[in-house]
Amino acid sequence: MLINQFLFLGAILFCIGVYGVLVRRNLVLVLMSIELILNAVNINLVAFGAMWHATDPANLSGQVFALFVIAVAAAEVGVGLALVLMIFRNRQSIDADDVDLLKG
Repeated sequence: MLINQFLFLGAILFCIGVYGVLVRRNLVLVLMSIELILNAVNINLVAFGAMWHATDPANLSGQVFALFVIAVAAAEVGVGLALVLMIFRNRQSIDADDVDLLKG
């Protein structure tokens, strides 16, 4: 397969994720859209890493960066879900429009 196909897949996933962040009001769906964006970035990192790996077999930088992104995504899920649960306990809703009511 060509690298163009992987980059096109990553671009499509990134656009779907951005659309989900901008349009959705449910905070759980917004978190899922952010995860979709991070996975699109991972696809691009691994595709570019594989392209560079063909010219220099000792270069694994794309895969290493993808592992760092996965670690950050796991931390984001933990913190994000904790915030969503606290908002739900306080407001009985996870609508993104109700979050601004928590201001002091």
